[in-house]
Amino acid sequence: MKIIISQEIEQVCPEFVGACVEATVVNTSYNEALWKEIEALCNKFCGELTTESLKEITSIAATRRVYKACGKDPSRYRPASEALIRRVLQGKELYQQNTLVDLVNLASIAYGYSIGGFDADKFEGDTLTLGIGREGEPYEGIGRGFINIQGLPVYRDAVGGVGTPTSDNERTKMSLETKHLVVLINGYDGNEQRVRENAEYIQTLLRKYCQSEGGSYFLYS
Repeated sequence: MKIIISQEIEQVCPEFVGACVEATVVNTSYNEALWKEIEALCNKFCGELTTESLKEITSIAATRRVYKACGKDPSRYRPASEALIRRVLQGKELYQQNTLVDLVNLASIAYGYSIGGFDADKFEGDTLTLGIGREGEPYEGIGRGFINIQGLPVYRDAVGGVGTPTSDNERTKMSLETKHLVVLINGYDGNEQRVRENAEYIQTLLRKYCQSEGGSYFLYS
């Protein structure tokens, strides 16, 4: 997979650094051990954060700044990492989907980066380009129907948008049949070390819960 950062993203976030994790996986509908790990982290955060202080997490704060720079209200179109942690802090249960989705959500909560998880076999072409959503651009968010991505950072394949920090696209979503996984970590804070640690954490989770050797990853900026 090749990833290109557009000039429009470079202009609003020259410090951006991302990571792409690719792996062969076996997905399952539910993994009890994974959920115990998720619940432990959620309980920890409930004792440390509030719905206001979570905005100060550097990875979340940086994503919110980029939203504003692109012309999007981050309180109306919340980055996924912020939305997940906020839900936990409000005492609401996280949605249980399948092991791959739950695993990516855990990795996003743990580091505060908005992370996209995709079935790579559903991509069109071998290149993803990170740009900014345009007015009227069609985009069907997972479980959200068609959403307005104007002003949102968006990855596009040869056909169109596949992922934003708010919601990934139905067209390339992970399912129980997913075998070839691609995970994209969006480091709008420019913290290369932390992005790298997040990628390695995902590899560890894949080994533990998805019968995977962890695959490989590379950084891009």
